[in-house]
Amino acid sequence: MSECTHDCSTCGANCSSRQEPQSLIEPLNAHSSVKKVIGVVSGKGGVGKSLVTGMLATLFSKKGYKTAVMDADITGPSIPKMFGINERAKGTQEGILPAVTKTGIEIMSVNLLLENPSDPVIWRGPVIAGVVKQFWTDVIWGDVDYMFVDMPPGTGDVPLTVFQSIPLDGIVIVASPQELVAMIVNKAVQMANMMNIPIIGVVENMSYVECPDCGKKIYIYGESHIDKVCEEHHIPLLAQIPISPAITAACDAGNMEDADCSYLDYAVQAVSTLPDKE
Repeated sequence: MSECTHDCSTCGANCSSRQEPQSLIEPLNAHSSVKKVIGVVSGKGGVGKSLVTGMLATLFSKKGYKTAVMDADITGPSIPKMFGINERAKGTQEGILPAVTKTGIEIMSVNLLLENPSDPVIWRGPVIAGVVKQFWTDVIWGDVDYMFVDMPPGTGDVPLTVFQSIPLDGIVIVASPQELVAMIVNKAVQMANMMNIPIIGVVENMSYVECPDCGKKIYIYGESHIDKVCEEHHIPLLAQIPISPAITAACDAGNMEDADCSYLDYAVQAVSTLPDKE
């Protein structure tokens, strides 16, 4: 008999020391209750994950749901700026208190913990992953109906930490209408499948520009291939968001909640119909 390596995943023996796989899900803060957690992801950066996160949170808040945003993009946080949050987070003996927007959306981001929001976060992966876990375990979220997690791009440490440590009910994949769209979506889909996370659908951002005079849609990146990509993976296309100066101006001014978010109405329906956790 070969010597035991204590790696039960590669061994077929039914010995007394064999252990079942342990869950890596972190416990939620004791003073919090979160009914649904939705991750907003992409296989690359710069496609508009933060925008989609902010729009979804705004729409659910307007529907009367208690809504929260966890900004897990630690090295590139933009959520506080979009919602006009400038103050630093406060805390008690029980945990960290999230910032609250003018319409009541709760926000937690590393920018709320820095001395200066423009300071770069020069941390290694394990430290960043630890901070994301603390946003789940140490923040007093209270009673939340829908939490949206703005994920960093790619499939590295932090996305993996979120997928393993936070009980996601599903993810929304964000892409853009360039030739790379297939690769972007493929990476996100494969990671979700490997981690057994449901895929709600795909949102294509920067799909077109609408002429202010005649309303004609101008596809500046050429013909979109998102329909074909979604069909290949058997996942729905939730929305196609145009390049909109009005939306950009609202985000830059910290007025995300005043922007036209109606492009994501179908996405809201899809998220609303997610089944409850077993």
